[in-house]
Amino acid sequence: MPHALPNLPYTYAALEPHIDARTMEVHYKNHHQTYVDKLNAAIEKHPELADKSVEELVADLDMVPEDIRTAVRNHGGGHLNHSLFWTILSPTKSEPSAALAAALEAKFGSVQDFKVQFSEKATLLFGSGWVWLVVDGKDLAIVTTPNQDNPVTDGKTPIMGIDIWEHAYYLKHQNRRPEYVAAFWEVVNWGEVSRRFAEAQ
Repeated sequence: MPHALPNLPYTYAALEPHIDARTMEVHYKNHHQTYVDKLNAAIEKHPELADKSVEELVADLDMVPEDIRTAVRNHGGGHLNHSLFWTILSPTKSEPSAALAAALEAKFGSVQDFKVQFSEKATLLFGSGWVWLVVDGKDLAIVTTPNQDNPVTDGKTPIMGIDIWEHAYYLKHQNRRPEYVAAFWEVVNWGEVSRRFAEAQ
């Protein structure tokens, strides 16, 4: 069954003024759709992979035939990354669950200290890529990946991520990446991040 663009759980304008409607529309309809289309084109060459989920493909790239491995890594990764990204954004204000807040405090000092460390990684990441909060074994960690790589390839479970490709913010913020990172915190869906944290335990 071909991979498909997931439904966006809110309107393009729902995250205004933090993430603008035009950026959301281009990001979702153009960029994410292209990743899906190119992933499907690669998979068509190997019908035996048709029933694999995108997470299964990206988590075990060694089992992907070499002639499409780069395409699956790039476009499968782009599909997987964005499918998570849309769910951890919301126009509704929320807070981390008690369990997640306690885990962040134990690992990073406080929820605010975590935000500072995560923001620093996002602001300083060179080039295009992602910054993630992952569950690694029983521990939390902040990790970065280049391009459209995903932490599942390294056996980690991402529960939150921020897209640091310029297409995610340039229409509104141009080269002012710190503004985008600050805006991101205004629309984090902590309920979904907390759910993913609980599921990963």
